[in-house]
Amino acid sequence: KWDIYLRHIGAGTGVSKGDSALLFTAGMVMAVTPGKIGEVLKSYLLRRINHTPVSTSAPIIVAERMTDGIAMLLLMGSGLTLYPPAMPLFWVLVGATVIGIGVLQSESLVNRLLKLIAHTRFAQPIQNAYQSSKSLLGWKMLAGATIISVVSWFCECVALVYVLEGLGIVPTWLLLQQSTFIFAASTLFGLVSLLPGGLGVSEASSSGLLIWMVPMSPAAAAAATMLIRFGTLWFGVLLGMIALTWFSRRYPSTEGEEA
Repeated sequence: KWDIYLRHIGAGTGVSKGDSALLFTAGMVMAVTPGKIGEVLKSYLLRRINHTPVSTSAPIIVAERMTDGIAMLLLMGSGLTLYPPAMPLFWVLVGATVIGIGVLQSESLVNRLLKLIAHTRFAQPIQNAYQSSKSLLGWKMLAGATIISVVSWFCECVALVYVLEGLGIVPTWLLLQQSTFIFAASTLFGLVSLLPGGLGVSEASSSGLLIWMVPMSPAAAAAATMLIRFGTLWFGVLLGMIALTWFSRRYPSTEGEEA
């Protein structure tokens, strides 16, 4: 998805598929920042390769997070009837997502807002960011990227099933539906908490939902949560650290870029 976005906005010049993968993996080191917004690091690293302005490529991170959020809502919605108390938050998040996309797609509204800062030094970077965002969040691109996100995040839901099976829970289609809802819901709860990586909130909600829905003992639920969080969050951060070190050796920064 990152590579597709990169080529779509014309920021992939001089970036090989291997370097694109390295950029993406290096950004995973920032997965523990609130909303993964720290992954804008990828834009700064990209600038070392082909001098693409950060304001041009940073909207890719916004588009990634938005399509990830939509995917999580779809996955959460697939099991919403299993836990009705989550419905109010679910519909609030759906509404916020629709409004956000609608605002970004309303060129007249955005242009009016841009006029307010037309004579400031932020005008051009924000204009660049908007043009990239509008292109990335077109309905065709949005649908395609969301499908990719649904598939990738669903694989992590399946991973939770394997974790639960390893803890003695018999795998069934119901368990897959429960795991999909639990993983998606706990991830979204962590996201809206705005805490780094959703730490604490994601773990607590995942453990609580496992105890209530599967059901299982608190100790087993805590173990399952720790294992899936390591596999889907902390392992990624570790890979990001390795990739960032590798990238920095291939493309060392200069004093001018640091400034």
